[in-house]
Amino acid sequence: QVQLVESGGGLVQAGGSLRLSCAASGRTLSYYTMGWFGQAPAKEREFVATINWSGGSTIYADSVKGRFTISRDNAKNTVYLQMNSLKPEDTAVYYCAARDRLTGISRDELYSYWGQGTQVTVSS
Repeated sequence: QVQLVESGGGLVQAGGSLRLSCAASGRTLSYYTMGWFGQAPAKEREFVATINWSGGSTIYADSVKGRFTISRDNAKNTVYLQMNSLKPEDTAVYYCAARDRLTGISRDELYSYWGQGTQVTVSS
């Protein structure tokens, strides 16, 4: 099992940047495919980005492509989401998630482990 704790959220003006972190404890992170999801107020949770166990393969939602970058440092058991050129519509609670690396990467939400989320608010 793995436990996930997100951090790095906050309030930022449109056009600004934030870097979210997801720290894992328990089993080493290299066993897992990792994903980031966002849930805006009164909306369903949506896929943002995913990265395979080695960091060599990533997928992004069209809405964040070119602005967000997912990365990982397995030695530090941490996954990151660098968010640039933020827009008010990026406002959401952002969750990281983990699943067995043998499942590969995709846009679905079939993850076994979830963090508690971190709030990102982008003002116009």
